Amino acid sequence: MNQRSVKIKHYFLKDINPVIRFLIISDTVFMSAAGLLGPIFALFIEGFIRGGNASVAGIAAGIYLFTKSVFQIPIANFIDKVRGEKDDFWLMFCFTILIALTPLLYLIINLPIQLYIVQFFLGLFTAFTFPTYMAIFTRHVDKNKEGTEWGVYFTLVDLISAMFAVIGGYVATAQGFPILIIAVVAISLLGAMLLFPIRPYIKISS
Repeated sequence: MNQRSVKIKHYFLKDINPVIRFLIISDTVFMSAAGLLGPIFALFIEGFIRGGNASVAGIAAGIYLFTKSVFQIPIANFIDKVRGEKDDFWLMFCFTILIALTPLLYLIINLPIQLYIVQFFLGLFTAFTFPTYMAIFTRHVDKNKEGTEWGVYFTLVDLISAMFAVIGGYVATAQGFPILIIAVVAISLLGAMLLFPIRPYIKISS
């Protein structure tokens, strides 16, 4: 009888090919940074954006999600037409770096319109990283382990994000939002750098 449960070693990313392993590690680190700020972002807007309130926070979130959604499909269609993974990798890597650096702009803006512009570009950058990440992950996922590896990915990302959401609230209270934002940028850049080990495994043509 086949074992139905997921072995504990999968949660430690053993018996997983290197591309999937580093994609999971990279995104787990990267999303942990998002977990630091995301749940309390509305409090940042209220405290640091002139006239910041729930309405401004809602519009900012809407601009990000709308931009990401509108551009995602055309970008995904473009990467599907380009043969090989080299372009996919560099799009993913470069725009991940841009996403990591974008929170630095939160340190210098103070008007809602400035926030909306930042959110627009954040959504645009994310529209490039999401389909490229998913395309590379899908191509390299281990046969007959698709459910397990996607499950491990979402489990680790959600668990780490939950933990860092608690930490983010504490850091914002004890040290202030500027320190928290710098921490977000530093951790995000580390997550982006962890994409580099997959380069030797990238296919030139598909």
